[in-house]
Amino acid sequence: MKYLIVGLGNIGEEYRDTRHNIGFTILDAMALASNISFNDKRYGAVSEYKYKGRTLILLKPSTYVNLSGNAVSYWLKKENIPVENMLVIVDDLALPPGSIRMRPKGSDGGHNGLAHISAILGTTEYPRIRIGIGSSFQKGGQKDYVLGTWDPQEKKFMNERISIVIEMIKSFSFAGLDRTMTAFNKAAKLPPHGTEPITDKSVSK
Repeated sequence: MKYLIVGLGNIGEEYRDTRHNIGFTILDAMALASNISFNDKRYGAVSEYKYKGRTLILLKPSTYVNLSGNAVSYWLKKENIPVENMLVIVDDLALPPGSIRMRPKGSDGGHNGLAHISAILGTTEYPRIRIGIGSSFQKGGQKDYVLGTWDPQEKKFMNERISIVIEMIKSFSFAGLDRTMTAFNKAAKLPPHGTEPITDKSVSK
């Protein structure tokens, strides 16, 4: 069975490790840990990850965030993957930094990438993982904040959270959406006093 795992972000070195590129960062970390690499193909950088009989197509669109739907639509059709087997990973200003939330569907929440995907596919009913980046910026500073890089303390904390998202991706392909949300959503919320949450990874082993 095939799955399309889409990490949203912008191409180019100037966007590397920015808050808006958390989707790219997560897929890069997943590929690095699995000793696989991305290849430049139509509409994006693509890699293939095998997990317990499942094939996960990892996609980093090259369309820039605002036109992500073009890449998503192309690869869903090319690989003959149903939309319910797609998982989109995005940043979210409305969630505290490091908070992780998985949903089966929903509005775009003001995220241009999700908005374009929904418009191109004609539906908002596809799974997504939102990664909180917070909103600690002054009025008029949203763009600079979103396209800004993590400070060292933030980056260390986010790297710890990325490992949870990778487990969620694997669980999504093997155990399904509902079981993954049950196992991870509560634990993936920000823990008290900044301590690392204990996640139930039993479904992905």
